Amino acid sequence: MVQGEILEIQRIPRGRRGEGVHLVMAAGAEKLGVHLGPSFFVDRQSLKLAHGDLVEVKGSRIVLDGTPALIAQDITRGGESMALRDANGVPLWARGRSWNR
Repeated sequence: MVQGEILEIQRIPRGRRGEGVHLVMAAGAEKLGVHLGPSFFVDRQSLKLAHGDLVEVKGSRIVLDGTPALIAQDITRGGESMALRDANGVPLWARGRSWNR
């Protein structure tokens, strides 16, 4: 679990598959890229994230191009949360689950 402040919200073009939504987050002295998921899924969630939000991210740490990053499973701000992947890391948008929690 990593806690920190959202420094930036990025939308990364993915060709015909739309955009991927990524965050840049400050967690103490560390700066992390946080991979949320495709915009069609993230945009339908009730939790709307913004620059400056203090969040808690549960996910898998990876190193991508030499930079620390997280593949987010869940992200929480205050009492609100957004589920993105199940406990095995399978994306919820790929499983046909309800997209709005």
